[in-house]
Amino acid sequence: MNFPFYIARRYLFSKKSTHAINIISGISIVGVAVATMALVVTLSVFNGFHDLVASFFTQMDPQLKITPVKGKTAAADDPLLVRIRQLPEVDVATECLEDQALAVYGDRQMMVRIKGVGDNFDQLTHINEILEGDGSFTLHAADMDYGIPGLGVAYQLGLGYSYINPLKIYVPRREGQVNLADPTEGFVEDELYSPGVVFCMQQGKYDKHYILTSLEFTRRLFHLDGRLSSLELRLKAGSDFESVKSHIQQIAGSRFRVLDRYEQQDDTFRIMKVEKLIAYIFLTFILVIACFNIIGSLSMLIIDKRDDVVTLRNLGASNRQVTRIFLFEGRMISVIGAVAGILVGLLLCWLQQQYGIVRLGSSEGNFVVDAYPVSVHPWDVVLVFLTVIATGFLAVWYPVRYFARRLLR
Repeated sequence: MNFPFYIARRYLFSKKSTHAINIISGISIVGVAVATMALVVTLSVFNGFHDLVASFFTQMDPQLKITPVKGKTAAADDPLLVRIRQLPEVDVATECLEDQALAVYGDRQMMVRIKGVGDNFDQLTHINEILEGDGSFTLHAADMDYGIPGLGVAYQLGLGYSYINPLKIYVPRREGQVNLADPTEGFVEDELYSPGVVFCMQQGKYDKHYILTSLEFTRRLFHLDGRLSSLELRLKAGSDFESVKSHIQQIAGSRFRVLDRYEQQDDTFRIMKVEKLIAYIFLTFILVIACFNIIGSLSMLIIDKRDDVVTLRNLGASNRQVTRIFLFEGRMISVIGAVAGILVGLLLCWLQQQYGIVRLGSSEGNFVVDAYPVSVHPWDVVLVFLTVIATGFLAVWYPVRYFARRLLR
């Protein structure tokens, strides 16, 4: 058995001549455990919100979205896009075109984003799962084009699930000059009818701004025949997603971006990652403060064991071995605190997942979820453990060597 480790273990669990040393050692372990527990729980809560937000976005976002690097639109018959559509791994491909427009219904109006999609959009995404109303996903019938507004748009315009009168859409003309005598001539006007449904993603970015309609209507409205703003894809089941994405990016070259679901919402997920990083840094700083208890405990232990050190040196222990005894003591406190904190943190996460102990509000239905979402990621647990161990080891290294040198002079 390692001699310094054996002595350190005896010192840690044996009674000291001064009872306060035992108390301070216990406080050191508890302090490290509490900081570790806070890291595990906090990072898991951020993971829970991350996964929750991702689940909402994927209702409408495609697996892969191809957009032009330069400009807002590209030719729908571009050879590169045609080649991508024909890949054997592609199951569904939908052309999309979207831009800003003014929506007017009765005496209400608001700026919206009109997104024209193909008839197979319901095969590309899970749009049917977020529709509310008595109708179904329908984009056009005969010579009528339907518009499916987001729940927030429907509320702002007073549409309801099914609006009786047509919804008027205005966009500026792309050619010609504005007639100041009649400014309305400077706008293209068209109408959308209700299919009897609205979509609700519970995300303001979509619900408060988007109206889904047919691709033909959008091209006619914006005078962009044969153009698209994105080509959206769903891959066949069993396809190697990363490999296919890499292959499509090679085909697209520098002219098109290939975005997965997370990259399509890069701004949102980047903010969440930054928040998680800041929380990790702050809690690590608290952990460093907790490690000062270890320094105090070891300082008192070194003073308490002066006579033992003399005895050990007379028995042949080297100065390095004596120093390692107290280093092992501090490291054992860190390890015990880390393991205890992780176990308690995992227990709290499990209890939150099962019973929703910490709730978001007193009234059900006010939030998307009633309790704080929690998702434990194994790599976060590993990161927390390594952080605690590294912080504890570094915290005790210099003080132990300093006090040991003074004791062994």
